[in-house]
Amino acid sequence: MRSYGQYCGLARSLEVVGDRWNLLIVRQLLIAPARYRDLIDGLPGIATNLLADRLRDLEVSGVVERRLTGEGSVVEYALTPWGAELRLPIESLIRWSTPLMVRGPDDDSFRPEWLTLAVPALLDTRFEARPSWTVGLEIGGPPFQLRATRSGFKVGPHDGRDLDATVRTDPAYILALAAGALTLRDARALGLVEIGGDESVVRTVFAP
Repeated sequence: MRSYGQYCGLARSLEVVGDRWNLLIVRQLLIAPARYRDLIDGLPGIATNLLADRLRDLEVSGVVERRLTGEGSVVEYALTPWGAELRLPIESLIRWSTPLMVRGPDDDSFRPEWLTLAVPALLDTRFEARPSWTVGLEIGGPPFQLRATRSGFKVGPHDGRDLDATVRTDPAYILALAAGALTLRDARALGLVEIGGDESVVRTVFAP
């Protein structure tokens, strides 16, 4: 393991997760445990040998563990309890990134499941109390849902439950609305967003 030679919590943390791709691997495993092939698919641009090296390092460090799935000999990767504690610092980095996201995706890759971590991180700090809503997110591909509960926000594939409202837009605008970088009023005026169902729910969720 590379060492900075500094008795500092940040330095020692970076020795474990500071290498390129490490935190993105953790991001994927915060979304859900994954097989090696799922990680390749969820990390556009990573080389297969580099992923293998990074997983090995994270496993040796106690951040990641391998386990057998219910299908017998199939191995999947998951975060250890200590590794899962990286959720809070990663959510803080997502909130810190807001100025970097304003320019939009350009030619960067995007996968809808990344919203499952980013949108709750951006919304949770803006609400002290919330009723229960479910808003459908039509962002291309399979539909997703944004649920607001007393314990927080959750984003994931639509599970068939009734929706209070539906938002049809590009994923980049969902991030911009959640971050407060784009108001719902402006998004509607520019024709960036279409809303179905109870519009007041959408206004409340994406309040500036």
